Amino acid sequence: MEFDLEQTDALLATTRAVRKRLDLDRPVPREIITECLELAVQAPTASNSQTWRWMVIDEEQRRAKIADLYRLAMKDRQSVTETWDDTKAEDRISAQTARVLDSAGYLRENIHRVPVFVIPCVEGRPAPDAAPASLSAIYGSIMPAVWSFQLALRSRGLGSVFTSVLGFRERDVAEFLGIPDNVMQVAMIPVAYTIGTDFKRAARPPVSEIIHWNEW
Repeated sequence: MEFDLEQTDALLATTRAVRKRLDLDRPVPREIITECLELAVQAPTASNSQTWRWMVIDEEQRRAKIADLYRLAMKDRQSVTETWDDTKAEDRISAQTARVLDSAGYLRENIHRVPVFVIPCVEGRPAPDAAPASLSAIYGSIMPAVWSFQLALRSRGLGSVFTSVLGFRERDVAEFLGIPDNVMQVAMIPVAYTIGTDFKRAARPPVSEIIHWNEW
């Protein structure tokens, strides 16, 4: 099988974290979510464990409740961040990061309008003293599938963004949605069609500056 490298590379290089360009008024059919998840679960998992699980929320009232918890989680995160570093934000962020923060604020205010939320989960939880190898196995069993899901969405004209902040309210989310205690939520992915599809490569440091051959 020969791949069209130009299209493949464009898909990989231009799948952005989409917030402001989510189409909040266009419904997303369930069959598209299912189709993208069917591709996502082809991703490799640690020891072929296949422990990923997917919580999809498309009912308006349930999305509203998750949106409320998302906003509370944002406040939780801000409180934690302020204890880490009391340096003024404007003194430590780049212009690009400032744009990301601005779009994050837009998503916070409009999160309830996003037509679909997808919460990728994994069965099992790491022990408090889990070794890095154990953590790698757990997250490595879900993260490749998450990225495959986001790529599949992008190729079909939909956008998404990987958000982790809802984890500050994981217990509340689990109780509301009936998620079992042994199932760990790893993210919440807002999904919608995009306004336009002309996404471009992001500014990134040259690989030559961040790659190490054979020794650090």
